[in-house]
Amino acid sequence: MCGIVGGSSKRNVLPILVEGLKRLEYRGYDSAGVAFTANKKITQVKTVGRVADLESQLKKSDESNNGIAHTRWATHGVPNTKNAHPHSSLNEIFVVHNGIIENHEPLRNNLIAEGYKFISDTDTEVITHLINYYKNAGHDFDSAVIRAIKDLKGAYALGIIDVNNPDFVIGAREHSPLVVGEGIDENFIASDVMALSQVTNKFKFLEDGQIAIISNDNIEILGKNGAPKNIATQEIDSTAYTNDLAGYSHFMEKEIFEQPTAVSNSIEGRVLESGPQEGIFGAGFEEALVDISNIQIVACGTSYHAGRIFEYWSHKFLGINCRVDYGSEYQYQEPIKTQKTLLVTISQSGETADTLASLRFAKKTDNPITLTICNVANSSMCRESDYTMLTNAGPEIGVASTKAFVTQLSCLSLLLLTLMKINNKPENSIKKISKALMDLPKNIQQTLEDLEPYKKVAKLIFNKNSALFLGRGMYFPIAREGALKLKEISYIHAEAYPAGELKHGPLALIDKNMPVLAVVPDNEHLDKILSNIQEVAARKGRVFSIGPISKTEITKEGGHINIPKTLDLLNPIISIVPMQLISYYTAIYKGTDVDKPRNLAKSVTVE
Repeated sequence: MCGIVGGSSKRNVLPILVEGLKRLEYRGYDSAGVAFTANKKITQVKTVGRVADLESQLKKSDESNNGIAHTRWATHGVPNTKNAHPHSSLNEIFVVHNGIIENHEPLRNNLIAEGYKFISDTDTEVITHLINYYKNAGHDFDSAVIRAIKDLKGAYALGIIDVNNPDFVIGAREHSPLVVGEGIDENFIASDVMALSQVTNKFKFLEDGQIAIISNDNIEILGKNGAPKNIATQEIDSTAYTNDLAGYSHFMEKEIFEQPTAVSNSIEGRVLESGPQEGIFGAGFEEALVDISNIQIVACGTSYHAGRIFEYWSHKFLGINCRVDYGSEYQYQEPIKTQKTLLVTISQSGETADTLASLRFAKKTDNPITLTICNVANSSMCRESDYTMLTNAGPEIGVASTKAFVTQLSCLSLLLLTLMKINNKPENSIKKISKALMDLPKNIQQTLEDLEPYKKVAKLIFNKNSALFLGRGMYFPIAREGALKLKEISYIHAEAYPAGELKHGPLALIDKNMPVLAVVPDNEHLDKILSNIQEVAARKGRVFSIGPISKTEITKEGGHINIPKTLDLLNPIISIVPMQLISYYTAIYKGTDVDKPRNLAKSVTVE
């Protein structure tokens, strides 16, 4: 991983490749590189650090009509120029790669026995030598690639160039996304539409096992065995893919403030005060879910927390058993078959490797009705699920998810309403929830109007080493999401606990140096969590609470941040916004890289 751009053009392709890498910086990376053909040879430039460093190393005189470029997020081998992509074999074959080759060790041993020398610690280098090996065995460029990938086990998206075929770039994918962009007198490959939105709005989305052979005037798509494939070209609104900060200091800040609009876009046209619109999840969805007996949700990270909140909703409002599993764990257990299961996969990108693998696992081992909630229409999960609901969050550049989370919860609210309608729940309850959901953007907007309380809390915790988050019931996943945001971008160790578990261990950690952030609901749990807060205060701990219960006041001893009051089931969505802002300002005061936190990637396409 993490970002690929390649292209063949009648103009100088290098500025396009560099701009493409800049547009992929949101994914997270630790090194960058480019390889390009010129004067009957391939020149390679690599650097540890930012794309700007790579750009500065390219000479003003460098020009090329063919090239590949990459931003790497380390998997095999530490971040250094030796391990940065592209990788080459005898300065003839150059490869960039997203994914993980699981059988790289035996392949490496075989290639060493054939006389190939390895320079890097990566799994990627075996691909370059494999292609070179099959070329030397008599294959031409494209058939050598086809033969080589048959030996690979794992996930890959590849960009490949050959010094002896300077007019061509080859792309290939298996369990890792790759798109082909069509231009005028130029064609491209990339791991993300955003990378090419400055040059084209026409794309072909490769399926697993497919290979793209591009030149400046032709695109040929082949299957894994070399048979031609016909893929329709789709026009994408390229204006939706922007990396403009629009006056904000960071993308995370921008995306926090975009949340009222994002939620509005997520529910617009899908719900009325009378209830959810029919068919919003796809034709036949309502009929398919009659007599549903089980809901299984699979997700990772922030999306997992959204799923956990729906678990509470399902049990309380539907009376339907709901289980939530991490994508990285679900596929390694023995699934319990039920009469009729709805499998819901949740992912911002729709390419999250663990969740996608679990979707495929479930379809092989059972026969669930599958639904994906996602932000990317042409993603693998959307294509492979029976039904899809797009979150309509718009591009999310910051690695720490914000508006993707609230729009996922908005879509899950629509799923709840739809299932309530299918299961003949009281109309007045459906109308009440629908009305509150329509008011949600306004309520989120209110949390963004006074930023001083969030800054005050951040100033009191930014120099601490740890923080504890507390919540009860469906507010516990919100506490977990708050802790995740803080640790992601400020590097402060943060953990979340159910508030009732405080006295079963975590209370031992409480002192004046351990800030506690508690999500305080206005429901049957209020008295109990207030008692938990008193337990912390009695041990000189400082508690900052968030909830719809009183005025806002923050002091050195702690305090409370008031949020708008709505239906209890939707208040968790509002509650997360103050925690996002506290995390953001904490990171600002610490001086960390807010949008590109260390060691993290935006789109996790490896298991």
